[in-house]
Amino acid sequence: MRFLILTKRSLLCAALIALSAVLVAAGLGRQYQTSSASNTGERKIPVYCVDTNEKKIAITFDAAWGADDTDELLAILAEYNAKATVFAVGDWVRQNPDAVKAFYEAGHTIANHSDTHTAYSKLSYEEIKADIQRCNAEIEKCIGKAPALVRVPSGDYTNDAINAAESLSMQTIQWSVDSLDWQGVSVEEMVERVTGAVENGSILLFHNDVKNTPEALRQILQILSERGYRFVTVDELIYTEDFRIDATGKQHKNAA
Repeated sequence: MRFLILTKRSLLCAALIALSAVLVAAGLGRQYQTSSASNTGERKIPVYCVDTNEKKIAITFDAAWGADDTDELLAILAEYNAKATVFAVGDWVRQNPDAVKAFYEAGHTIANHSDTHTAYSKLSYEEIKADIQRCNAEIEKCIGKAPALVRVPSGDYTNDAINAAESLSMQTIQWSVDSLDWQGVSVEEMVERVTGAVENGSILLFHNDVKNTPEALRQILQILSERGYRFVTVDELIYTEDFRIDATGKQHKNAA
């Protein structure tokens, strides 16, 4: 079974690396995602980070493969009174229900990361909506509560993906700080990369069941705690009404 998990991980990482290389070559950086044209021609953008004066940030994990480090991650998060958001793939939920329940029962948010990690840019609106609903159903069956947040596979969002999520009263969430743990970077590189980029309202991206993530996470939480940051769930960080999202993906509360 472990061999199958590693094989799946390797294929996913290879696909992510290939996608990143294409995007860098295109010179599009963090704004690489392109939305399919809506009826109005408006390009929709998900939430990458939040405009806030408060020193709070969101730790997120994408969960698509194993769950061997669940207890270790939970212990580290508890040590720093940090609440995280786990964006879970439906397949992962089906294979690791105990891990899902453990995160949820510890006070962390369980969110949607698609049902099978299929690229949404290749799917129609109806196919995307059905895929989100399948993952929602798996999560609700596991913890008794359907998610309100979705992160599309590999961050490859389209207008159809955002519209499908909105039709289900869900918000689409990206990230502003990528640990690159899925690339196998060292603990030191991960710590430097993340702590050097964090600011108020940042959304940090990690993955579970990755070799260097637990130790890097421990050091990152220690450093950021000393800087006065609080670690909240994404649903606690974002605005759920009366907001706008600027061209960089930063969410702002509309003035009264």
